[in-house]
This record gives sequence, C-alpha cells and structure tokens, in this order.
Amino acid sequence: MADLPNEVEIQEEGPREGFQIEPGPIASANKIRLIEALAQTGLRHIQVCSFVNPRLVPGWADADDVAAGFRPAPGVHYVGLWFNDKGLDRALAHSDKLTLFGSVALSASDAFTRKNLHRSHAENLEAMRKQTLLHLAKNVPVRRIGVMAAFGCNFQGDVTPAQVISALRDGFRIADECGVAIGNISLSDTMGWATPLRVEKLLGEVRSRWPHQRITLHLHDTRGLAIANAMAGLRMGVTKFDSTVGGLGGCPFAAHKGAAGNICTEELVLLCEEMGISTGVDLDALIEVGRMAEEIVGHSLPSELLHAGSLNSFRSKATGVR
Repeated sequence: MADLPNEVEIQEEGPREGFQIEPGPIASANKIRLIEALAQTGLRHIQVCSFVNPRLVPGWADADDVAAGFRPAPGVHYVGLWFNDKGLDRALAHSDKLTLFGSVALSASDAFTRKNLHRSHAENLEAMRKQTLLHLAKNVPVRRIGVMAAFGCNFQGDVTPAQVISALRDGFRIADECGVAIGNISLSDTMGWATPLRVEKLLGEVRSRWPHQRITLHLHDTRGLAIANAMAGLRMGVTKFDSTVGGLGGCPFAAHKGAAGNICTEELVLLCEEMGISTGVDLDALIEVGRMAEEIVGHSLPSELLHAGSLNSFRSKATGVR
C-alpha cells in the first residue's frame, strides 16, 4: 500500500458523460454554459463532448456546435471523445480549442466490446492498430491504454485481474508495434462492479507489472461504492481520477437504466480536501455549478453534497460557536 498522494488530478467528464445519457433535448447553449462554469472552479481538465454517431448517441448530435461555441479559459485543457476515423476528423476541426490525444481503447469483457463497439475482441485489436497508426499519421499523440469493464460486466459477469492484465498486454503490444510510448493506464468501472477490495487487488496486479505507469481510475457509482473505491485508489497511490459534476452521466450501453453516473466530482474533492490532498478546486464554487447542472437537466442529481453543502461552509458559520 502506497503513501497517500499530496495532490490529485481530476478530469471532469460531466458535460460529455452526462449529456450523452440524458433524454433531453439539452440546448447547446446550456451545455456551453456548464462547460464555461466548470472552467471557473479550478478544474484544469474538462471533457466537453463526444464526436459520435448521432443516431447511436443523440445527446451529442450537436458536438460540433458545442465545441465551436464555448469560450476556452486560460490554463484549462479541453478534450473530446471519438471512436472512429470520422469522429477523429470532426475533433481535428476543433484543434484550436481541444487538446487532442489518442488512446488504445480495449475492454476486459468481450461481451461489452460487442455491445459497445459491435466488434469482437480480435476485431477491436485490429481496429485499435489502425486507429493508432491513423492518430500518428495525423500528428495526434497516443499515450494511454484504457480498459473498460475492468472490474465486472453486466453482460459477462465478474472480470478477473488476469483478464485486465491480458487486455493491457494486448494494448502494450499494439503500442510497441506502432512505436508509441504509453505513460498512462486508465481502468474503468464502466458498469459499477468495483469494490474497495477489487480495486486494491487489481491495482496491485497492474503495478507489479507496470510500476512506472500512471494509473487513472474511472469510477461509476452504480452501487454506491464509488467514493469508497476512490479511497482505496488513493491508498494505493492513484493520483488521477475521472469524475462528473453532480454525478451526471452513465453508460448508455450498460443495460442498466437509471443507474447512477460517475463518482461525483464535488464528493471526490471533499474526500481529498479532508485528507489534506490538494485538487486545486474551489469546492463551494463547484457545488454551485452542480446545482446549475441540476437546473439544466431538470431533475435531481445523485450528489448529496449539492444539498448538504461543504464542511468548510459550515465551519465558517460555526466559528466561535461551541
């Protein structure tokens, strides 16, 4: 078990992850309003949209409009998501605003690969080889291997560390073939199967094989364990997390209608803040943005902190009171 980190890096995915699953429609102007507000909270990495087939993900039919419309804040990195050549070309059209980098995107569950990408594992490996070479040909760096369904799958059941290690080996093989230097491994609890013990076991296995890789955790709160899983990750030395303001989002291909989205950004910030771990985020400002997100989507979001408020806000009121 590693020492707790001094600071963590948070990639905010609320706009992309959240608006892909909302029944909507959500106006482009409101998506832009949320993106610009998030950039004023101290967050430095924001995933703003997804360049995907609007027939499959209608919530991001306006990705180009949103990418063109938001005003970037100094010092903030904005990223988009894509899954194929057409999506990459759309993202490249906004390279003046977006920080573009590619990933070797795999899954530890063959069943989820078929459901999410309509490919077999072998077909996906070949697609990732071609996509990696395409990224390099278009001067888009590839520096990450991502493994979805790293803790379990609604279609396949439990996923073992050995299955994740196998997927990662496939990813590193592709990277080596293409001459790519990987610096980050992203492990995604796509369907909310992670528990603290699973997190510790998987991270231990991954670190024993690739000790110099930085690990990102992408945690969903489907079964209410995301913050406990984040704590396990922190104790294992993880310094990078994906999260969503208010707990926006969810995977539209997970066959789990109504499940909670990602770990709430503000709850992750509170956890870190109370443990002396720096995030660079103004928690009270972020809570206000979470309340804005609720207003935009027109319903309550999973975050309890949006309704309870931060501890510091109550500490300031209670100064001198015993």
